[in-house]
Amino acid sequence: MEIAGISEKTRGAGWTDEEIVERVKSGDTALYEVIMRRHNQRLYRVARAILHNDDEAEDVMQTAYVHAYEHLHQFAARAPFCTWLTRIAVHEALARLRLRGRNQQLEDTGNEGDFPMKMVDTSPDPELSASRAELNQLLEQALLDLPLQYRAVVMLRDVEDLSTSETAAALDLTEENVKIRLHRGRAMMRSWLYARAGTEAKSAFPFMGARCDRVVHAVFARLSEPRNNDSQIQ
Repeated sequence: MEIAGISEKTRGAGWTDEEIVERVKSGDTALYEVIMRRHNQRLYRVARAILHNDDEAEDVMQTAYVHAYEHLHQFAARAPFCTWLTRIAVHEALARLRLRGRNQQLEDTGNEGDFPMKMVDTSPDPELSASRAELNQLLEQALLDLPLQYRAVVMLRDVEDLSTSETAAALDLTEENVKIRLHRGRAMMRSWLYARAGTEAKSAFPFMGARCDRVVHAVFARLSEPRNNDSQIQ
């Protein structure tokens, strides 16, 4: 989308989320594209981590953006906008998980012993070391094989680089619980995997190009439809 020859991505590039939100609330609704493109990757990653399904992850993203847009007046800036937005996406993903009858227990069981986990072969592989694509696949599979209560925490902390407090706010957990789950999740993924993956974690779970455009266009299409704005975002 462009206005006066300047794309929205370019026009809002130097603004904070909060500045863009204020402009959107004042009527510059086209700038909402900047918010979506800025946070598509994060929302996709966390929704994908919870649901294990690309199509459902995209649906969650669209719904989260629509809900956030309809309730921008409720954003009080007590936490960063990205945290507020991520929490909406997390709640939507978990709701879908319950609806499809595959809800996994999010509370720790208290079992301090070994956790069952399907892992890929850890034997040295020169070809794997030379192939970034295969390495990313390995990292993604190892993370997605984690139980849900660890998977979302590891995704937000280690892949998205959220702080402990931001992760706790996004997932409605205590900071201590985040630390415990992160420690256990990392152990389950095995220390050598992260040592070999290194900076490649940043290029895992890509969400860009046509897929990014598809979500942006779909959200604007949904926002143009008549909707009931009486619901509340917590």
